[in-house]
Formats: sequence, structure tokens, C-alpha cells
Amino acid sequence: MEKREILQKLAGIQTIESVMDILKVNKRMAIYYIHSLRKDGYVKTRRQSNNRRVYNISLDNKLGGKSYYDIINQYSPIKISTPVIHRIYGKEPSLEETLIYAIKTKSLRTILASLALFKKISHWVELYHLAKENHLERQVGALYDLARTIMKVRKMAPKFRNNALPKEEYHFEYVIPELKSKDFITIENIWKIYLPFNKKDLEEYK
Repeated sequence: MEKREILQKLAGIQTIESVMDILKVNKRMAIYYIHSLRKDGYVKTRRQSNNRRVYNISLDNKLGGKSYYDIINQYSPIKISTPVIHRIYGKEPSLEETLIYAIKTKSLRTILASLALFKKISHWVELYHLAKENHLERQVGALYDLARTIMKVRKMAPKFRNNALPKEEYHFEYVIPELKSKDFITIENIWKIYLPFNKKDLEEYK
């Protein structure tokens, strides 16, 4: 069986058992094929909570490049696993781009994990421009103030805060539609943004 054919058949998330089943081989041969693909750069291995190995087999692994999720997982103690990964080649996304991407997903866990980026973000001009392009200035501000309650973060540029704070006539908006906080109402009122998290949701950062 040619390596290209094996790669096509095994593309995706696999275990030893699934490799054995797909290729109709015994455990020894399954380990051999995984080792061979890993040697060529097609396999990334991670361990689950039960210490079981899981293999991410893809041509993208050999091509390199980083996804937004790779960057979030690099900096956050809260890890994200997603079946669909969009890798960016030639240019690594900035932390500021990654944060905006995370907010746009409207995914509770992705946004929660991305709060850790505020510990490293320092290019506030870039972040403001990206936030303004996507109409997310207040969402960024509210999430920043939320992050401050649980971790040490880089100081927000005063110009960002002044430009992003809502005017009196602004209406409340959501980070994630229909989700409001019971514990961070003060932050919500400052930014006129409903936050999707309560104190219990942030316990993973402890």
C-alpha cells in the first residue's frame, strides 16, 4: 500500500484501533504505519485525559502553518479541540487577530480560552483597528475587564478605552446572543455589553 493512499485513508483524528480497522491490519502494522507517517511529518500526537494516544493525521501537518486555535492553545490553560482547523501559511496570525477571530466564533469555550491572550497583547492600535472593522470594540473592552478579574494582563492603552467606551445613546449588545452574566453586571454596565460568563465558568483558570 502506497504512503499517499494510506494518508488519504487515515486523514483525520485516529486511534490505534481505528487505524487497525480502516487499514485492516493488526496492531503491530498499525503502529508501523503511524510511525512511518509521523517520520514524514504527517502525524501530531496528543494524549487524552485517560492517557490514551490520539493521532491527528493530515497533509497540513507537514506543510506547517498555524491556526488561530494553535495560538490560543499555546497561551491558554484552557485547551480547544476542533474538527475543523483553518491553517494560515506564510504569516503567523497576530495575537490581536486571534482574539478578534475567537470573539467572532461566538463559541463559549473558544472565547473563554482566548481571555488568556490579554496577558500578552500589547499592540493596542492594531487591536482597535481590527475591533472597529468588526464592530467589536466594546466586546473587546468588556472581555478585557473580565480577564483582569482572574489574571494579570497587559495594561490597556488609554486611547483604546476612551475610544471604545459606549456613548450614552448606545444600546446593550451581546458577546454571545441571549447570554448574560449574573456576576459581572458592573462590567456589563460600563461597556453596555452582556457577558456570557459567570464566576463558575472562570474556575478553569484557577
